[in-house]
Amino acid sequence: MADTAIKALTIVGGGTAGWISAALLSRTLGPSVAITVVESDEIGIVGVGEATIPAIRLLNGLLGLDENDFLAATNGTIKLGIEFVDWHTVGQSYLHAFGPVGRPLGMAPFHHYWLRRRQAGHAESLWDYSLNARAAKAGKFDRVSQVGGGYLEGLVYAFHFDAALYAQYLRRYSEAQGVTRVEGRIVGVDQHPETGFVTGLTLQDGRKVGGELFIDCSGFRGLLIEETLESGYEDWRSWLPMDSAIAVPCASVTPLTPYTRATAREAGWQWRIPLQHRTGNGHVFCSDHIDAARATDLLMANLDGAPLAEPRQLKFTTGRRKQFWNRNVVALGLASGFMEPLESTSIHMVQSALNRLLALFPDRSFNPVEIAEYNRQTAAEYEYIRDFLVLHYKATTRDDTPFWQAVQRMEMPDSLKARIELFSQSGRLFSQDDDLFKEASWIQVLIGQGVIPEAFHPLTGVVTDAQLDDYLGNLRQIMSRAVEALPAHGDFIARTCPSRSRPAA
Repeated sequence: MADTAIKALTIVGGGTAGWISAALLSRTLGPSVAITVVESDEIGIVGVGEATIPAIRLLNGLLGLDENDFLAATNGTIKLGIEFVDWHTVGQSYLHAFGPVGRPLGMAPFHHYWLRRRQAGHAESLWDYSLNARAAKAGKFDRVSQVGGGYLEGLVYAFHFDAALYAQYLRRYSEAQGVTRVEGRIVGVDQHPETGFVTGLTLQDGRKVGGELFIDCSGFRGLLIEETLESGYEDWRSWLPMDSAIAVPCASVTPLTPYTRATAREAGWQWRIPLQHRTGNGHVFCSDHIDAARATDLLMANLDGAPLAEPRQLKFTTGRRKQFWNRNVVALGLASGFMEPLESTSIHMVQSALNRLLALFPDRSFNPVEIAEYNRQTAAEYEYIRDFLVLHYKATTRDDTPFWQAVQRMEMPDSLKARIELFSQSGRLFSQDDDLFKEASWIQVLIGQGVIPEAFHPLTGVVTDAQLDDYLGNLRQIMSRAVEALPAHGDFIARTCPSRSRPAA
């Protein structure tokens, strides 16, 4: 029987996506597959994805990375969630905190008991029952897996880090695993004359790099997936109209907050990502409603510290490839599509795509049924995340600028409309297996932005008012004690993983 196993895998482009791919694939495939990364030092890295979600800890764990070493090498800090400022109304804020809200009770999800109490006139915030939210607002963190003697889950966390340093860290890891790096600019792509499959790359100096499976991490350009194979692009600007961003680092300030901040502006929003050596900032905006000069002025006027570099502009089209895997090319990162970084999904989408690729890893026959399944699953993930991002713009009462007025008139995807209607009428919410954001995330954004259900689950009635009072009071007390015992986030960083890299802009 002929051996049809993939023996040579070539990654086009380095950066975060390329080196995550090299690290994870070399770790899982072992020496049986020769992995080559082709990248050019002349080509810049977008690098806006410095904030992550908790799934990255699974990636780092699979790679066997020491968490303190990784944080020290990347100027990393802890992230317990995202604070959204001015999204519902100007002057109002809420947290999308990681981890559970409350603790299961009876047959109904926890938030229904909170809704029942709210309708009875009690004033506790939903976030009084989120350990992550309480620790975040107190500026505290420690690695605790359980609190209250095991009664509650501990803190669920992700990271902020310098994406360029993370790519360098993973490059060192990958090369130690046997990955070959080829420096050079690609000037030509060779294809099989009959099948159109990519057979090799030509570099500027004339060298050739072959391969059997190609991973396109070439950024927005999509050198293989689009320029070569013309896979097509599905434009989502009718739902997510942002098309530009201005990014600039500034000096770090104290206290070192353990959460990302997203502040709504007149025609977009501003991110704030606190690292050990600096704070990352950016203004994502819609150029139909504000020009780059005004967007830059707004960003620079709202920095915590002195700017450390000149602001730079990025342009993008929100959406996704019509085919993420075409022939023997799989697109990852910005080459596969773009979602604004409102919920810090960019690095996770690389990670989840690689998990999907490994589950459907091909041989040299490249079974079209398997390719179609990969594309179906990836498209579903994109659409679920798209709906969650659109929710932030649609669940708002803001109409104070032409942009927010236009957003209110904007049509929603039918899938999102159905979720909001079900929740607003009954408090019920269901997520699918492929849905990255589960019920706790949807509930926090919906309630945080003013979508309060008209009703709560009737099965909450099996618990008496006195029982519910005792139960909720006990939860609040356990969380208060747990947060009080935590060290300050900055002290945790200084003690366990202080930066060992030279400060840089």
